[in-house]
Amino acid sequence: MPPAAHLRPAQTRPRARRDSALDAQKRSFLRMASHELRTPLNSILGFSEILTAELYGPLGAPQYKEYAEIIRGSGQKLLNLVNQVLEIARLEANAMDFDLRPEPLEPALDDVLASLEADLSGLKVEITGRGELPAVVADSRGLRTVLFHLLQNAAAFSPEGGTVFVRAQRLGRGVEIVIRDEGQGVDPAALPRLMGPFEQGENALTRRGEGAGLGLTIADLTCKAMGGRLTLASKPGKGLTAGVRLPIG
Repeated sequence: MPPAAHLRPAQTRPRARRDSALDAQKRSFLRMASHELRTPLNSILGFSEILTAELYGPLGAPQYKEYAEIIRGSGQKLLNLVNQVLEIARLEANAMDFDLRPEPLEPALDDVLASLEADLSGLKVEITGRGELPAVVADSRGLRTVLFHLLQNAAAFSPEGGTVFVRAQRLGRGVEIVIRDEGQGVDPAALPRLMGPFEQGENALTRRGEGAGLGLTIADLTCKAMGGRLTLASKPGKGLTAGVRLPIG
């Protein structure tokens, strides 16, 4: 018998109230952290952009403009990291509101590919079944978040001139979306660790881009929140394959 099975309704109500209070505290903290962290970063970005553009006249020595550009770039990286950490916190606290409905996969994929144009520069993207991709039951933003992080991860570890492969197929009552790169891959024993935050694999020095290693964690938690799951498969020298299973639309 489960430990709480013998408890009467009157005994479970205080626990429910405590859980509700904790959820409220988590949401309040996330709102506060979001505001207190983003507000100064937005100011840093805004003023550094003004300095870089020299809107109020020349800065003088050329180094000043160079330093302003460095400040802006560093601020943007920090803001991206803050946004990702807060997103993980919201997902873990079940503070994300997802609207699950049939979502066409093709336009979601097109949106993500357009936003990753710079990351995918020098790479080919091969999509199997273009024009006939199935729909899935998912949150519109959540689906794009998952695709964004998996494609960005594939791009980061792909060799120059390599190909990122994308396909989707119906499997029973669901759809499997597979994204595979031609990178160096990792030892299968390291795959569970890659799902954790700030993990980049053993070949992090071969990455084409930068990042804190939070993308796979966000993709995994978002998949679970939408009733799906994310799996990884890899072998050294064989690239990394990410498989997303979502209900069929």
